[in-house]
Amino acid sequence: MIYLDHAAATPVLPAALKAMTPYFTEQFFNPSAPYLPAKRVREAYQAAKDTIAHTIGAKGADLIITAGATESINLAFTACHHRALVLATEHAAVLAAAAPHHATLIPVTRTGLIDLAAFRKLLTDEIDFVSVSLANNELGTIQPLAEISALVRAARADRLAHGLTTPLYLHSDASQALSLLDLNVARLGVDLLTINAAKCGGPKGVGALYQAHGVPLQALTLGGGQERGLRSGTENVPGVIGFAVATADAKRHLGTHRKLYQTLNARFRQALTRELAALGLPAPLLLGHPKHQLANFCPVSFPGLDAERLIYRLEAQEIYLSTGAACAANKGTKSHVLTAIGLSDSEIAGSLRLSFGAANTLDQAEPAAQALAAAVAAEAARQQCTTPTSAQSATPAASTARQESRHA
Repeated sequence: MIYLDHAAATPVLPAALKAMTPYFTEQFFNPSAPYLPAKRVREAYQAAKDTIAHTIGAKGADLIITAGATESINLAFTACHHRALVLATEHAAVLAAAAPHHATLIPVTRTGLIDLAAFRKLLTDEIDFVSVSLANNELGTIQPLAEISALVRAARADRLAHGLTTPLYLHSDASQALSLLDLNVARLGVDLLTINAAKCGGPKGVGALYQAHGVPLQALTLGGGQERGLRSGTENVPGVIGFAVATADAKRHLGTHRKLYQTLNARFRQALTRELAALGLPAPLLLGHPKHQLANFCPVSFPGLDAERLIYRLEAQEIYLSTGAACAANKGTKSHVLTAIGLSDSEIAGSLRLSFGAANTLDQAEPAAQALAAAVAAEAARQQCTTPTSAQSATPAASTARQESRHA
């Protein structure tokens, strides 16, 4: 197997799984119970929260543990009471959470970078919430969050100077960036930051929201008052323990992993271009920003081809990748991210997202590139054979044949 979809899910690190196991069995106690074994579980839970927080330059008390990035994002938006500004390429969870707040979309460039000039104009006095992901989940494009936060601070100062009391908060979804960038909430200048265990070698169903002091949030889940009353429910102790191990490992090996992914990515891209040329085919359209992109991302497009058919061809060889965000691919909808950067329908239809990770080795780059090039050649040939002539297209029988070929 060659797994090239780490942006969708990562395997749980063996060390994280090992650390989690006792809290499913021997240390199963409810951390809210009053007796000593439960108190020890509570201590382990709090220590794990501290570890997670330290990897982003925060304290454990600043984190609210959630069931994943989607819940964290929804909780963050409870700080919005007027109007929101969100990047046009945000994850579907951000767009859905922003919809009730009359959200305005911030445009992006062809590479997926925020249009800062447009952002300045859109940051009017009625805006009280801004959400810009640190790194996009389909393109891997890294946003200049420090510059964005500087503009937000300037807008706050201007409001105070004019006697306006409308607050303004900056949220960022850093789910994709946690294991690839050195995160620090103070340096980023954010008020709220979403992180996710499933993207960095931790278990699925666990996430966290960083909350700066003074940012007002409203609980989405009511009950026993856990997580400072903002997320009631018995704590997911094993999940948080695994999350802590994964984040600490990611922080410790950040430089090593980045170099590996850069080398792997470059080798794959070179091999793919070479293999396509040998087959008489053009190089793929490379998406995202050539410099400001996560090291493990390789989004490409083969205009005019059907990316889903390419995925099926590769799946037969146990090579796994995706057309983009897993949630969008599952719905069969056109990517709003690729639409926002101005790709044509043909370019969108032929787009793939490859993302490298811990399950990959350098010697997988060549065979993966060869397999993809062969799939592109086969699909291009199939499409050429099934393209109707003008005479054929006039007959109902030809139309039926084309439909059958499409679904073959």
